[in-house]
Amino acid sequence: MGNLLINEPPLQVLPSLAVKLDSADKALILQQIHYWLNRSNNVRDGFRWIYNSAAKWHEQFPWLSEKTIQRYLKDLEKRGLLITGNYNKAKFDRTKWYRIDYDALDNLGSALGLTVPTIGTERPNGMGLTVPTNTNRLPETTTETAKENSAAVAAPSSIESGFEEIWSVYPNKKGKKQAFNHYKAWRKKSAKHSNDYLFTQLKLYKQYIAQNKDWYRPMDGSTWFNGRFDDEYQVSTEPKHEGREYWTGG
Repeated sequence: MGNLLINEPPLQVLPSLAVKLDSADKALILQQIHYWLNRSNNVRDGFRWIYNSAAKWHEQFPWLSEKTIQRYLKDLEKRGLLITGNYNKAKFDRTKWYRIDYDALDNLGSALGLTVPTIGTERPNGMGLTVPTNTNRLPETTTETAKENSAAVAAPSSIESGFEEIWSVYPNKKGKKQAFNHYKAWRKKSAKHSNDYLFTQLKLYKQYIAQNKDWYRPMDGSTWFNGRFDDEYQVSTEPKHEGREYWTGG
């Protein structure tokens, strides 16, 4: 059997959707966004969202260039099928967040006369789908299988973007690869492991660094992300006055 025949999890899409969008590629992108939305823990304003870099989208659609993917995403946005947002913590971060407007998708399905029942999934806002989901394709780095606990696990795109978000403000950039591996393992242990917690801990740690800068240097990123973010640092909240030693505790 040839190597170009199906020997890996395929991407699937309704031909009718591809016809309506004038592009099988756009239909596949929309279908894949739906797949990840159903696995996303990023809930904002009552909706699930996903975000990804152009490079990571390219990994899922390797036959398309990054510019082409960006153009198709923009077209789906103009059609009203995709809604974008920006929930990034850093103001300079302009990474787009995406969710599907399922009402617009339902209207499109009605116009197409689609009556195919939903296959084993629900849409992220809790209502039914008129377009079935058949895909089970995951990026190569995905390990989303059965977990020891039943908590939902963040999608790989969310984990990688989440790491980059906090790594960008960590004060010591040594050991990025090891730091990411520690971060990824920690995030996948529990749905309660979030960037909000890490940012809170990092804020305290940076305060500790600032108050002890004469003798203390921040630990390597590979060390801090290896569970050291759980350390308790005594940080003074008293205002500093001239002629008075600044108490740091300990």
